[in-house]
Amino acid sequence: MKQVTIYSDGACSGNPGPGGWGTILIYGELEKELSGYEGDTTNNRMELLGAIYGLEALNQPCEVKLYSDSAYLCNAINQNWLYNWQRNGFIKKDKKPVENVDLWKRIIAMMEKHRVTFIKVKGHADNAYNNRCDALARGAIAEYRKSLQKG
Repeated sequence: MKQVTIYSDGACSGNPGPGGWGTILIYGELEKELSGYEGDTTNNRMELLGAIYGLEALNQPCEVKLYSDSAYLCNAINQNWLYNWQRNGFIKKDKKPVENVDLWKRIIAMMEKHRVTFIKVKGHADNAYNNRCDALARGAIAEYRKSLQKG
């Protein structure tokens, strides 16, 4: 399997509000940046979408190290919350429905295709790739706002 590194991040201006995501795929010496936005969303959705779009960009099964500053994403995987949610019909221990089920199902599909290790990094610190993903996400929000001004 090819070994790929993905960095991803999400941002929201207001929560909910306009949001953006950014991701960087690294394979050997090659790097590819992706970003996008949604008009009315949450920070958690953007964090998940950054990871999803990075994984969905891979056209064949890969071994992936995915770095994110999202405790929501990394803890859900690494502490088996996602597995428990899925087993319980996406109902949490407190009997409330899991939020963002549509995105968690996409992550599950990508985890079935790829071997993914989720690694939590400190946000807004000294990780150049994480900082770049944050800039991509914030740039996507700015792009969204410009598109509104154009009508």
